[in-house]
Amino acid sequence: MRPEERAAILIEGLPYIKEYAGKTVVVKYGGNAMIDEKLKQAVIEDVLLLHLVGIHVILVHGGGPDISRMLKETGRPTHFVKGLRYTDENVMEIVQMTLCGKINKDLAAMLDGKGIGLSGLDGNLFMAVPHTDQEGTDYGQVGDIVHVNPEIVFRLIEDGYIPVISSVARGAEDDRSYNINADLAASKIAAALKAKKMILLTDVKGLMRDPADESTLIESLKVSQVPALINEGVISGGMIPKVECCVEAVRQGVQSVSIQDGRIPHSILMELLSDAGIGTMFS
Repeated sequence: MRPEERAAILIEGLPYIKEYAGKTVVVKYGGNAMIDEKLKQAVIEDVLLLHLVGIHVILVHGGGPDISRMLKETGRPTHFVKGLRYTDENVMEIVQMTLCGKINKDLAAMLDGKGIGLSGLDGNLFMAVPHTDQEGTDYGQVGDIVHVNPEIVFRLIEDGYIPVISSVARGAEDDRSYNINADLAASKIAAALKAKKMILLTDVKGLMRDPADESTLIESLKVSQVPALINEGVISGGMIPKVECCVEAVRQGVQSVSIQDGRIPHSILMELLSDAGIGTMFS
């Protein structure tokens, strides 16, 4: 690439840097981007670059594959109920050790001294109650967040740090810890911070009218269009709760939310600092 081409790329990003400088962006980090070391490094580089140009980035992560591996290694059984990991006390112990311990601290350590690892337990950041559905299904210690106390995150941002948050919560009505869906955790903290943008990194290109045909990608949606797409079956299965998190975040004051392919290196920068954008944006 010639020097003038590099300069043109930087100039293209300038209006977006101006737009987002001093604003908050929440990134939910999961999927293959957490497993593939090259993709992981690209995410960390994106977050650091955004931080260095004055954008306040919050990194929220899950860690399903690591939890499954640790459960297998320790000989603890696990199973899924309607797509959610049934979380009894033994499983919750591994969830907390894996998410709040190894994954969270490893990610924070990669951020050049600017990352501070938190869990939803710290400062009562996330308060939750047991997850329920209309059938009264028992999910164990899987929780729904009912309250967010964002003060600790505000303080870290003001002090120039990058909060890295693992998706567990403290019980609002008991002394138990709860396993929280990372999309939900990202949505709740983004709403509480009135973030300008939330990005959900996934293993798909975005929301497509035909999941088997990436050319049917829906590039942008108003949240008012979502119910009709659910009724039509365009949004179905595991994509429904993910989209519902996006809708709730927008309705609670987040300016826009994107579901995008975390398998593409530097997809965060492509979405925020280029003309092209990537994935499906909800507004």
